[in-house]
Amino acid sequence: MIVPYRHIETPFDFTVEEWAGIKEAMDFAKTHLAQYGPAGYTVGWNVGRVGGQTVSHVHLHVVCRFEGELADGDGIDALLREANGIAPRKL
Repeated sequence: MIVPYRHIETPFDFTVEEWAGIKEAMDFAKTHLAQYGPAGYTVGWNVGRVGGQTVSHVHLHVVCRFEGELADGDGIDALLREANGIAPRKL
C-alpha cells in the first residue's frame, strides 16, 4: 500500500509533484515485490464509500498476483470474495 504524506481523501486532489512521487513509490514497490516472483499485479484506488473506500485518506493498493491462485485472471474483488467464501458478483 502506498500512502502519501499529505492528508487528502482522493487521488483527484494530488498535485503534479505528488503524482511524480506516486510513480516513484510504485517503481520502488514493484522492485521490492519482484523478489516474490509475481506473474502480475493488481493496482488500484478505492475512492468514496460507494467505491469501497473505508479510510478517508488516499492510498494506493499494489497487490502481487500469481499463476494458479484463487481468482487467477480476475480482479481483486473476485479474489477477496472467493477467499472470504462470498459468491462472485454476476455482471
